Amino acid sequence: MVSLAAGAIAALGATLVAGVLWAHAAPGDPRTGVFWAFGVALGFVLQRSRFCFASAFRDLFLFGSGRIMRGILAGLAVASAGFALLMWRMVPDPTLGMVAPEAHAVPLGLHLVLGGILFGVGMVLAGGCVSGSLYRIGEGYVASAVALMGILAGLGAGAHTWNFWWRASIARSPVVWLPAAGGYVGGLAVTFALLAVAYVLVVWRETRAGLPAAPSPVAPGPAAGSSLAAPSGAGLLDRLAVALAAVLVRGWSPTAGGVALGVLNVWLYLAHMPWGVTGELSRWAIGVLEIAGVGPGPLQGAGTLSGCALVGTRGPWISHALTLDVGMVAGAFAGALLAGEFRIRRPAERRRYVQALAGGLLMGYGASLAMGCTIGAFFSAIPSLALNGWVFAAALALGARVGVSVIRRIA
Repeated sequence: MVSLAAGAIAALGATLVAGVLWAHAAPGDPRTGVFWAFGVALGFVLQRSRFCFASAFRDLFLFGSGRIMRGILAGLAVASAGFALLMWRMVPDPTLGMVAPEAHAVPLGLHLVLGGILFGVGMVLAGGCVSGSLYRIGEGYVASAVALMGILAGLGAGAHTWNFWWRASIARSPVVWLPAAGGYVGGLAVTFALLAVAYVLVVWRETRAGLPAAPSPVAPGPAAGSSLAAPSGAGLLDRLAVALAAVLVRGWSPTAGGVALGVLNVWLYLAHMPWGVTGELSRWAIGVLEIAGVGPGPLQGAGTLSGCALVGTRGPWISHALTLDVGMVAGAFAGALLAGEFRIRRPAERRRYVQALAGGLLMGYGASLAMGCTIGAFFSAIPSLALNGWVFAAALALGARVGVSVIRRIA
């Protein structure tokens, strides 16, 4: 009861913050309250489903388990269908050469491959990707906060080398948007075919590892007599209370989490833009460097790119992107309180701090090159029907494989 009350207070507080942001929106950016609400919802779903992209890739190579990866594929399928409909409304004829506004279609080149590999290694070392680090901060993980500091430092380092990579690779690389060649039907067909291939590969990996067949994605109901089961003859209010507790207290399956995240991503795009995290983080990282007198200076071409490209310190400090990122921490915090799972968790070994910081540095630098993390460059890029999302995913898998080898040696 204490955890439920604390969680309810946290949820109420998050709602009040949304109202304040809505009523006192930053000048020129009236979406702050809306994106705070989206951030809280995303953080809550991530926490309740234990949905971490780093775990999905790591578990495939370390344990041969594709449980979380199947949830990611389900979310990608839902988001891809929704994105296609929204992009069709914005650009009815994609063959004319115009990419849909805000679609995460970015130049495809060496920088993207290198960024994906570095990010894959880093997320395994740190024990979580960028979104995973944010929601675990909401649960009380100290190492995740250390990883976030590493991410910010890596983004700052990436900003200092951005102009080199712009001239050497990014400016020379093509943007490959699938609908431009085969229309939305063709782009969706290719995307769903690749998702089907990915699903088969996940099942094949589980088969090689000797794991049993995947269980039903629908979580079983509470056992009779449990605290989450309605007693015999219970009234309407009792049954509603049990149903609510099942959503707020019980863990969700990764498939349920993936579908929910896919739906929220579609709504985000409908509101303004697809889900992204590192663009706003880069703005704060660059801002800190500028305050310290070691800013990277103008970023060539960054303002012409979509996705989560590096962002300078222009605009108000409190933006809709900031409220989205901070809202994810708040949503995870509320979810952890409701389920009685929040507590301060410090690493048992000091080397875990070094590992988290190093992993964060690699993730930050990799995200600067790839113009996004597992959210912007993967979970929003593939539904954008952009080939760069699949290239980043392949590089991410390679990096995760290397990262697994590294942590095995460390252990």
